Amino acid sequence: MPVNDLALLIAAAREAGALARDMVAHPLETRDKPGGAGPVTAVDMAVDALLARRLRGARPDYGWLSEETEDDPARLGAGRVFIVDPIDGTRSLTEGSDLWAHALAVAEQGVVTAAVIFLPMRNKLYAAAAGQGATLNGQPIRAGARRAVPGATLLAARPALDPEHWRDGRVPLLRRGFRPSLAYRLALVAEGRFDAMLTLRPTWEWDAAAGDLILREAGAAVTDRRGGALIFNNPVPQVAGLLAANPVLHAGLAAALAC
Repeated sequence: MPVNDLALLIAAAREAGALARDMVAHPLETRDKPGGAGPVTAVDMAVDALLARRLRGARPDYGWLSEETEDDPARLGAGRVFIVDPIDGTRSLTEGSDLWAHALAVAEQGVVTAAVIFLPMRNKLYAAAAGQGATLNGQPIRAGARRAVPGATLLAARPALDPEHWRDGRVPLLRRGFRPSLAYRLALVAEGRFDAMLTLRPTWEWDAAAGDLILREAGAAVTDRRGGALIFNNPVPQVAGLLAANPVLHAGLAAALAC
């Protein structure tokens, strides 16, 4: 990984945050995406355009995958690719919450090598580069050390705790929490504020890529719902759910889940 990829992502995320903060101070233009894919606002589109100019302008040979840009299969032939969610948690943004984030990553041959998750309204910037650890606002972070599944804090949507998803219908005694931004959920586990994160639904790469590296650099294990390694820049840009926790707790949760 070029040593300045992370610096580029951090600078771009902060520029995006300044633009988004200015825009949310005014009435939002919002429309619904086709097929029930959720809302999109003028903020999403403006941030996407800014990030495309900033990142693609600096690395014209990198591929580009963004939630708000029409997919170009040329990215599949690129050695490195930007994977971007301009606003993760758009519905939260439209409701006036500050729990939304910019999620930016670089993947090389399917593996994330630099990543940033930035919550501009809270000035929380999570960052990681391969082999360099994970940070929050420049300070090192580590995933929690809890080993026992019962009593662990889990960030997950309510349906994830339905008995059908657990071996023999036995749902562990977990303390469930939730945040609207999936990227932020991953970051909170990397920070050690929650023990684990689980989503069972197919997950878009732009929601997962940045958190994947930040978690790994914070000492956590992160896989798909079946324990498989996450590979990015796929023809259909999704991974098969997510499970993240420190390695011991991850193994316990994975064993308890029904495949």
